[in-house]
Amino acid sequence: MLPTEAIVSPTSHWFFSQRLRLHYVDYGNDDKPLCVLVHGGQDHCRNWDFVATTLCRDYHVIAPDLRGHGDSAWAIGSSYGIAEYVLDLAQLLRHVGKTPVTLVGHSLGGAIVLQYAGVFPDGVSRICAIEGMGPPPAMLKDLMEKPIEERIREYITGTQALPARKAHEYATLADAEARMRDANPHLSVEMARHLTIHGVMRLENGNYVWKFDNYVRVWGPYRYDAEGVRRLWSRIQCPVLLVRGGQSWAQNPVEDGRAGAFHDSTYVEVPDAGHWVHHDRFAEFTGHLHRFLGIAA
Repeated sequence: MLPTEAIVSPTSHWFFSQRLRLHYVDYGNDDKPLCVLVHGGQDHCRNWDFVATTLCRDYHVIAPDLRGHGDSAWAIGSSYGIAEYVLDLAQLLRHVGKTPVTLVGHSLGGAIVLQYAGVFPDGVSRICAIEGMGPPPAMLKDLMEKPIEERIREYITGTQALPARKAHEYATLADAEARMRDANPHLSVEMARHLTIHGVMRLENGNYVWKFDNYVRVWGPYRYDAEGVRRLWSRIQCPVLLVRGGQSWAQNPVEDGRAGAFHDSTYVEVPDAGHWVHHDRFAEFTGHLHRFLGIAA
């Protein structure tokens, strides 16, 4: 069930990172402690509107569009790597100029906030990561066993193929919304419509395409540094809430041992939710988040 109160309408703002003009939205209440909501891959900042509405009474809430996503600039001549995303978050926080910060991230956004907190542990008060712990160990093992020449070859051929990959066009918003619901059958009609309206742009021919840059689909050829990432997690001093959907492809981080890297973590699994827990079971997710943050529902 989505919130019954009116959705807070945020204002748009911009900041710069590596000469890219990046977009974020601000839900107001700048006299409150700062909370930053970071979306996942191929998503956009307005996917947080419903969650942000429930936090605005207690927090100054902002949400960025990652580079290559939403209304942020597309990176030209470089790949989209986790280090660049962490840099962008650091630039945003320097731009806003408030610490400490509460961080909430989903998927790629979860990985970003966890790694940021490992680099700058003193500036973070609490973290909620929704399926943001990267590839599960079994998948990671397959990736790491590939020889370097194979990984670089796949990176080159994958990147070379992207210019010919035309973004799929939808004749109507309803067509795009139908695609959204096909991708995630857990979505309510209201949530699917909201995500679609803010996730598309209209072309000169009248058709709609998703806003994200196709180049975000290609990752760099170098191995995922599992040891380094665990070291970053171990440097986090604040409480961490790890959230997983009961019907997701993601693995339980307690069972596979990854959660053991944190000094102070709580794990919750939300039944009947897939990868997008905050969309699929909104009330259950916000209940867990509010309890973790110590705020009233």
